[in-house]
Amino acid sequence: MPKPSYDVLVIGAGGVGSAALYQLAKRGIRAAALDRFHPPHKHGSSHGQTRIIRQAYFEHPSYVPLLQRSYELWREIEAVSQRSLYHEVGLVEIGPPDGIVLPGVIRAAAQFNLEIDRYSAAEATSLFPQFLFPDDHTVVFERRAGYLKVEDCVAAFLDIAQQHGAELIADSEVFRWSRDGAGFCVSTSTGEYRAAKLIIAGGPGAASLLSELNIPLHLLRKHMHWYEIDDLRLQESSGSPCFFFESSHGYFYGFPELAPGEGLKVAEHGGGETLASPWNYDHADDPEDRQRIEAFLQRSIPGVSQRSKRHETCLYTMTPDENFLLGLYPGDDQIALAAGLSGHGFKFTAVLGEALADLIEQGISSLPIDFLSPSRFAR
Repeated sequence: MPKPSYDVLVIGAGGVGSAALYQLAKRGIRAAALDRFHPPHKHGSSHGQTRIIRQAYFEHPSYVPLLQRSYELWREIEAVSQRSLYHEVGLVEIGPPDGIVLPGVIRAAAQFNLEIDRYSAAEATSLFPQFLFPDDHTVVFERRAGYLKVEDCVAAFLDIAQQHGAELIADSEVFRWSRDGAGFCVSTSTGEYRAAKLIIAGGPGAASLLSELNIPLHLLRKHMHWYEIDDLRLQESSGSPCFFFESSHGYFYGFPELAPGEGLKVAEHGGGETLASPWNYDHADDPEDRQRIEAFLQRSIPGVSQRSKRHETCLYTMTPDENFLLGLYPGDDQIALAAGLSGHGFKFTAVLGEALADLIEQGISSLPIDFLSPSRFAR
C-alpha cells in the first residue's frame, strides 16, 4: 500500500478550503488543496469582488461568537499578507419593525452587547440622504460592519499557505474519494493523491462529494449587478456604507462604488434559479432578475442609473435550515467537512478554516460550532 503523500488533503480551494489550507500550513501540517479550477475563480461561490461582513447577525445569534473570532482572524491575515482585505465602511439595514432582519439584528446586538445605532426613517434620511426609507420602516446602522475583497482573501490564504510549504493542485477535477488502508485516496483528472486525513470543502460540488450522507443540498444560481451612479454620495470615498433592504418586494443588498467608474454593486439575496449541476449552467444575465434589481433601485436608491456596467453569476449551496454544515464526517473522525453555506458564509471563511484545522488535528474545536453539526441531517 503506497504511503500517504500528505498529512491532510483539502478538497476545494475556494473561501473555506483556502482558509483551511492556510491554518494547516501555519501549524506545520503537510497539506495540499485540490481544486477543479485555478482559484480564485468565477465558477463557485467565492468571487464577485466583495462580500458584506457584519456581527449583529439576524440569521441566528449563535453565529456571533464565530464572527467575533473571524474579525480577529481577518486582521491577522491582513497583517501577515500585507493586503487590505476588510474595509470597515459600515452597514445600513432597513426593514419593517415586525420583519425578519431588524428584529434579528436587534436581538443579536442585545444578547452580545454589540454596538448598533437605531433610527427612524426620518432620522436615517438626514444621515444617509442617498437612500429612500419607507416611513413605516426602521433603520439600523452597524459601524463595525463593512466588506471583504473576496478574491483577494482567497489569494491571500493560498499565498501564505504555500509560503508555509502547502501545495495547491489546481485544474484537477475530483472524481471520487475513498478509504485507502489507514488513509484516503482521492482520484482526480491529474492522478491519484493519498493522505492520512481529509477536509472536504467542495462548495457547490459538496452534494456529490458527500452523497453517502444523503443530506439534501439545494443549488441556486444567483446574480450580481454593477450600475453606473449619478449621485457621487454613493461612492465609498464619500462615506457611503453597504446596505441591506428588507421589504415586501424581497431582500436586496449592495455596496458603495469602490472606485470612480466601477459602478455600485447590488444583488437580491432571496430567490434564485435551481440548478441540477454546479459545473454546467448558464452564466448569462437574467432579464427578470435585472428587472427586480432595477425596480428596487428606483424605489430605494434613485442616484443609481439604469446603465449596466457589469454582471456575474455565483452559486448558493443551501441546507434545509439555511445553516452551515461544519464538523466531523458522521462515523469517521479522520474527515472534517464544511458545506451548505447557504448564501451567507464568506464572512466566516477565516474562522471556518480554523475550525476545520482544529477538528482534523485534534478531533475537537473549542469554537462554538455544535449547532452546525452535519449529524443533524445525516441518515
